[in-house]
Amino acid sequence: MKKAAKKAIPVPTGPEPQTVDETGPGAQHRAVLADEVKPIPEGRRPARGPIAVLPRPAEVFTAAVRAARGEVAELSPATRGLIWLSYAQADLLGSTLAANPQIQWVQLPWAGVDAFSAILAEQARPDLLWTSAKGAYAQPVAEHALALALALLRVLPARARASSWSTVPEGRSLYGRTVVIIGAGGIARELIRLLEPFGTRITIVRRSSRPVPGAERTVPPGALAEVLPQADLVIVAAALTPDTRHLIGAAELALMRPEASLVNIARGPLVDTDALVAALAAGTIAGAAVDVTDPEPLPDGHPLWSEPRCLITPHSADTPEMTAPLLAERIRLNVRAFLTDGRFVGVVDPLAGY
Repeated sequence: MKKAAKKAIPVPTGPEPQTVDETGPGAQHRAVLADEVKPIPEGRRPARGPIAVLPRPAEVFTAAVRAARGEVAELSPATRGLIWLSYAQADLLGSTLAANPQIQWVQLPWAGVDAFSAILAEQARPDLLWTSAKGAYAQPVAEHALALALALLRVLPARARASSWSTVPEGRSLYGRTVVIIGAGGIARELIRLLEPFGTRITIVRRSSRPVPGAERTVPPGALAEVLPQADLVIVAAALTPDTRHLIGAAELALMRPEASLVNIARGPLVDTDALVAALAAGTIAGAAVDVTDPEPLPDGHPLWSEPRCLITPHSADTPEMTAPLLAERIRLNVRAFLTDGRFVGVVDPLAGY
């Protein structure tokens, strides 16, 4: 019997967000980049050479290196590139780089690099280029953020906990709402695209003054106090840096309307957990949905677990099934750039921390 043809995967349309072909075999998502992929200045280009994949090489990633005609080899004095696959073993990466100053390019495994901030500062030398997966996982994370937002508006946290039929007509529509998105990276860009059918009015909060296509307004972090009281929905999608820790605290939550909801799909410490617990208990905001927490994992018995207006998912906005092909394709693209003087994707600014 003849096999049916595979269904074509739809590709985002329109001028923004910018997408890079990081589908790879079997992938369902594409990378979404916040800004143009810029060339590396000639003085900062890493020297070509063998590439080590550590600390535990996986075939999907070593195959990506070879697909770009890179040489996968054991760590040695000849090593010039390092693909680091562990988010948890930051200290080991630091000692590896300290012992191997000949390495000139490091590919990190996730979009956020906050776990490596100390190493970025220690190894901030002009001949070491850092790249991350920023933008690679934007689509699955934005999809999760939309799911959490809809769940809050439709009062699903309370519905899921209910053990009897409610006669209270609760629930609000997303259509026409005012949405504040904190951050302007790939997740924010993809969220703008996903929200378009709902006719929302979107305000982006970002450090740069450059407008974000699809957003009604783009404002600096200093304008948070101005835009929060207008929001029906606040979505935190920013990078975690020393400057953004507790970006949403007691003062910011107090500015939100009692009908407004908060979603955090970035990093837990961006939101002051104690302040969030207090705001939910007091009814300052209508609800919160978090895929990330502080501390993380959230301990058993923490007040957020029993808060009826809070929805918690265990840092699962993007699963390994979703991320593996995207990271593999990011590796393939950057190995190709490493070997051909091409353009690297997801270049990290060690000073900015993202």
